[in-house]
Amino acid sequence: MTDFEAVIGLEVHAELLTASKIFCGCSAKFGAAPNENTCPLCIGMPGVLPVLNRQVVEFGIKTGLAIHCEIQQRSRWSRKNYFYPDLPKGYQITQYDLPICLGGHVDIRLEGEDQDRSIPLTRIHMEEDTGKNIHDAHTDASLVDYNRCGVPLLEIVSEPDLRSSAEAGAYLRKLRAILQYLQVCDGNMEEGSFRCDANISIRPQGATELGTKAEIKNLNSFRSVERAIDYEIERQTKAIRAGESIVQETRLWDTDREVTRSMRSKESAHDYRYFSEPDLLPLDVSADWIERVKGELPELPDERSARFVSEYELPAYDAEVLTARKDVADYFEAAVGIHRNPKAVSNWVMGEVLRIVNDRKLDQELVIEAWPVSAQQLAGLIALIDDGTISGKIAKSVFEDLLDNDKSPASVVEEKGLSQVSDSAELESIVDGVLAGQDDKIAEYRAGKEKMLGFFVGQIMKKTQGKANPKLVNEILRKRLQSN
Repeated sequence: MTDFEAVIGLEVHAELLTASKIFCGCSAKFGAAPNENTCPLCIGMPGVLPVLNRQVVEFGIKTGLAIHCEIQQRSRWSRKNYFYPDLPKGYQITQYDLPICLGGHVDIRLEGEDQDRSIPLTRIHMEEDTGKNIHDAHTDASLVDYNRCGVPLLEIVSEPDLRSSAEAGAYLRKLRAILQYLQVCDGNMEEGSFRCDANISIRPQGATELGTKAEIKNLNSFRSVERAIDYEIERQTKAIRAGESIVQETRLWDTDREVTRSMRSKESAHDYRYFSEPDLLPLDVSADWIERVKGELPELPDERSARFVSEYELPAYDAEVLTARKDVADYFEAAVGIHRNPKAVSNWVMGEVLRIVNDRKLDQELVIEAWPVSAQQLAGLIALIDDGTISGKIAKSVFEDLLDNDKSPASVVEEKGLSQVSDSAELESIVDGVLAGQDDKIAEYRAGKEKMLGFFVGQIMKKTQGKANPKLVNEILRKRLQSN
């Protein structure tokens, strides 16, 4: 039986974090009442003229430089003509034959692999977003909110070089992280500010000719992207093996049934009747402008991850998790700057801190402003563990008491009397009390049953309410158990 391979290309739409829209002064902020952020230009009134937002161009240049594109010093605006309720003008202002960025690549690495794979890009172009159709099942009506009309977008188009849903997910996660580091897009997939269309086809292994593709529209979660790709690969493979033909079409992902459904036949470029936008001049970007933006680029995820490995001697996995979000990486470095125990800080950030962040969905924000525990508090907590004041187990209890307040870890420990028992004489007395009358269990330990040590430690911790210094307890216990 012939084996098939998938060929996947992704078109990412990233809404830009500008205060106003791309061609008018209306607010681009998400969440306003329906149709509040609109003007005659947004809703396609006759006689209005677009005026380009300079920051949109700057964000386009910045993004292109960050992902290794060639910045075109001259690009051009075009009209993409189609008719749909969410597009009041009947056309979209976009870039077609002369986009602002060409080429580029995004490097990804799948879990368990030790080498990056470079995913090539075709282009990045700027355009305006459309409105949003809202289908109300209760009233059997469709409504349109035009607030999103004119919100600036970057469309980032990959080459059809991805081969699996895992690669697609890794590519999207890396791309979103880069955009967030650049602070050009908040990456909020639930709000639709980072969404993608997936073009999927299959072909026999070893073939070079592309198969007929289906496009899955408006996927707005990593899970949806990965599930939709897997489903579509399976659907197309079954169809070809059954002797059926694949139709070039646009499909939708049904999240409830986890299937793709046919939406319409896939348009080609000529269906949109592109022509140059008559109301906007070609865009000229100077070499000086490009150089200035290049000099202002921040440290990006891959660079920061490599630095975390070399400077803080963290495992590559820790560095990758910590640098996936700029605000998390900043938080880690703030804590390490106060108490330099990078591995312990890393463990706490990746464990307890991110657990709370995820539970509260704080990671939906571009920047986490209200951390449940401040970097200073976390550093102070780890310092108390390192100097023997409290154990790691007690520290988790203290962490919960630090949530959403400005108390210091030391004050919580003092208030609750949680200081670790580290007095040798006191611990020796407790150990002797626990061992008294346990001759049979002591004999088992001396006969080679090492796990009895854990039993005794547990009894001692129970007696001290978890406050005994575990290192000292183990030392004293071993000394007692090995003596007559």
